[in-house]
Amino acid sequence: MTVPRIHLLTRQLDIAWALFEHHLADLDDTAHLWEPAPGAWTVRPDAEGRWVPDWQVPEPEPVPTLTIAWLTWHIGYWWTTTLGHCVDGSAPDREEIFWPGSADAAAAWLRDLHTRWRAVLEPLTDADLDSTERTATLPWGAGMTLGDVAGWVTVELTKNVAEIGIVHHLYRAHTAAPSS
Repeated sequence: MTVPRIHLLTRQLDIAWALFEHHLADLDDTAHLWEPAPGAWTVRPDAEGRWVPDWQVPEPEPVPTLTIAWLTWHIGYWWTTTLGHCVDGSAPDREEIFWPGSADAAAAWLRDLHTRWRAVLEPLTDADLDSTERTATLPWGAGMTLGDVAGWVTVELTKNVAEIGIVHHLYRAHTAAPSS
């Protein structure tokens, strides 16, 4: 029996998401904002109290180290943008997407985006996956099929989750009590 392509895509998303949930279990505000190196990109409250990410165009080479807060903002940014362009018809500019201000709020934000994305994927047919209609205005997806974008979402999530895991491991090592 042939398994529909969408089932493969959703299973891969589920695996990446399970790894993310594994890391979220131990993350608090302090871990989110811990800077693993001087000059790390993070999120900072602006004059209105909105948490704004560090950003530079073009990106410096090498890209600075990143905080977990920045990485969770980044996931929220590209997922909000992807849903906006591929589902809602428009998306806010990057400068209008803020980190929600705490580990718990970031987790809730990303869980909502995941739930919305998964609900979009579930009813898709092969014809939907092969279409470029929904991706036409996506800044990084023009010309890509919706199936390609769905695969990219999972790869990008997996990459960001791996980065979160690494920063989290470094944070725990940095804050661990010295052994005697």
